[in-house]
Amino acid sequence: MDNKPREAPSDSKLERKLKPRQMNMIAIGGAIGTGLFVATGSSISTAGPGGTMIAYMVIGVAVYFMMTALGEMATYLPVAGAFELYSKKYVDPAFGFAMGWNYWYCSTMTIATELVASAIVMKFWFPDSPSAMWSAIFIVLLLALNMVSVSIFGESEFWFAGIKVVTIIIFLVVGVFMIFGIFTNDNPGFSNWTTEEAPFVGGPFGVFGILMVAGFSFIGVEATAIAAGECVNPAKTVPKAINSVFWRILIFYIGAIFVVATLIPYTDPNLLSADVDNVAVSPFTIVFEKSGIAMAASVMNAVILTSILSCGNSTLYSASRLLYSMAVSNHAPKFFAKTSAKGVPIYAVFGTMIIACLCFLTSFAGDSVVYTWLYNATGLTGFMTWFGVCICHLRFRKAFTKQGKDLSVLKYKTKFYPYGTILSLIISGAVIIGQGYYAFSESGVDWYGILVAYIGLPVMIALYVLRKIIKKTKIVPLEEMDLTRNDILQE
Repeated sequence: MDNKPREAPSDSKLERKLKPRQMNMIAIGGAIGTGLFVATGSSISTAGPGGTMIAYMVIGVAVYFMMTALGEMATYLPVAGAFELYSKKYVDPAFGFAMGWNYWYCSTMTIATELVASAIVMKFWFPDSPSAMWSAIFIVLLLALNMVSVSIFGESEFWFAGIKVVTIIIFLVVGVFMIFGIFTNDNPGFSNWTTEEAPFVGGPFGVFGILMVAGFSFIGVEATAIAAGECVNPAKTVPKAINSVFWRILIFYIGAIFVVATLIPYTDPNLLSADVDNVAVSPFTIVFEKSGIAMAASVMNAVILTSILSCGNSTLYSASRLLYSMAVSNHAPKFFAKTSAKGVPIYAVFGTMIIACLCFLTSFAGDSVVYTWLYNATGLTGFMTWFGVCICHLRFRKAFTKQGKDLSVLKYKTKFYPYGTILSLIISGAVIIGQGYYAFSESGVDWYGILVAYIGLPVMIALYVLRKIIKKTKIVPLEEMDLTRNDILQE
């Protein structure tokens, strides 16, 4: 067999080997990040238990309708790259260029962040060990999981996500028992919901501030659509995976917030300092310790490490497939569209990891200002991606009607169209616009704060405008929109 890389003119060079159970876990892995285990504590301390639940519910609804819109397009045209190609076909080639590169850049920064976090977590057990050693080990591990075959990636993500799911289920069961006085003598009942300013702290601004944190926690669920290009029977597998996202978000995030907020007062100082750098104050750890479960910190540290590896694994996968798709679309150098004999876009995987390592080395070298700016520039990328997906879906549906096509050919349809998609569009847009609200105060305008908050937006606009000027692209007319499915691997 020829093991040399071969150029892939279309998705036909990728292999459909992701099984339904793996797709389901990819959906879970994208929806459950370290933010659930760590950031929920600081969210509760900021907005209170009620404000935090409302914020996460609002973002959960936005994510659900965005995912069903994306799922409709991904089921109709299941290709690697997903929204990058949809943006090109259904909106404007320049828009696809901007969406693709913006999301890919965000992904590389996410991987770099996970490399930093992995070293921090390992220092919990090995405080005197060098950070670079652990990061190098995890770089090799992630490359190994992504370079062999897509089935190896799918299986690794299945088990990584599975560990997170089991941990959350145990946490929810133990937490409910504790609420009713089992496992603990310190039973606050529901008094923490009425302590001081609870259940709402900080008013509307407190809730709005948590909307952003909640959104960042959910960024990554789009990996399901990107994986549609390599899954078995996407017409059935993709809808099942996407439909489950909303209920998992509801049960895992809302359930965990309810348990934490009920058992720990929002005024607890440990919630304010909850950070991946200090797993001992993870709200999950606090609850487990209250229950008397031994070695809670070590267990949670291991789970958070697994969560970090899961995030890095899935992000490297989705970023490499996006880079592959952009190469096929002539939005990236052609050599990134080459695959191994087993259908892995090896140059796209290597290219993504190299840039991620450069970003990581910037932080490791101590230039924290540069690293902070690079990281902050990714802040709005997820919301801009969701905003763009909604635009693509609205135009996709309008073109179907304009061209007189029968909607019955869509094997999966988003619910409450167009209202659900429009609602998701509005929520995403509101978060994008209001991202830097804290920079405006009675004492004046914090211009540095504005730059930090909004730096990702001008980058996205610049990519779009420059590509449009250079290539002289135009917004695709509805009646001329290409709604064929020629990009699909013929079953």
